[in-house]
Amino acid sequence: DARLFPHMRVRANLEYGMKRAPAGGIRFDDVVELLGISALLERRPHTLSGGERQRVAIGRALLAQPRLLLMDEPLASLDAARKAEILPYLARLKQALSLPIVYVTHALDEVLHLADSLVLLERGHVVASGRLSDLTARGDLPLAGRDDAGAVLDARVAEHHPARRLSLLRAGPLALWVPLVPGGLGTRLRVRIPAREVILATEAPQGISLHNILPVQVTAITEDPARHTAMVELGSGEARLLARITPDAVARLGLAPGRPVLALVKSMSVDVVG
Repeated sequence: DARLFPHMRVRANLEYGMKRAPAGGIRFDDVVELLGISALLERRPHTLSGGERQRVAIGRALLAQPRLLLMDEPLASLDAARKAEILPYLARLKQALSLPIVYVTHALDEVLHLADSLVLLERGHVVASGRLSDLTARGDLPLAGRDDAGAVLDARVAEHHPARRLSLLRAGPLALWVPLVPGGLGTRLRVRIPAREVILATEAPQGISLHNILPVQVTAITEDPARHTAMVELGSGEARLLARITPDAVARLGLAPGRPVLALVKSMSVDVVG
């Protein structure tokens, strides 16, 4: 909840956080620019959108010079459009300030945009913790049971092919073709490959529209009897993928840890985050 003072303009709401704060390195002008709220300073809270109110509330918290910022589902009350509006500002906040942020959420799209390390909690207990890329590629964790389960990879732009309307991204040893993305060569991006979109094969197919045929190795298999599915963990160097297939496919392909296979991924199935 933004909990802005309704009788104060945005500027006064922001300055309220400064009055009781010790001296610190987070400055008013920097916060206003970082959160894109310079045009809102003379407005009152009731004239702001949900996303704008949330940005002002975050600015007020920052100007209190915190040593750590706890954000407990800050976007839960916003619709999809307002969430899309504010997520880039949260990403900028993370990059610009040397401030630890503990971000609580159930939304994987927010995790994809913002998180570096992840702690999974279930009924008050820590189920697992570690790097985001490691935990999203594990088939034995609760994340794998979600419909939107998928591995997250840190990648960089390796090539652009405007005539083909494609870009080549490299994530460790994996090369991924995706629809043309902005940014120069070397630009770092984050990608998510949904587990349901990964097809496994023992031989390279011919004559299909698929762009990405990735040589990987099976590292683990976890069956989910309730859903009649299997989550196959795949590795190539430090890069990790996850594939959701049927137990019948596991048997037909003779999959087992250590088995080399090909992961087939449509370029349109790769979610790219700047």
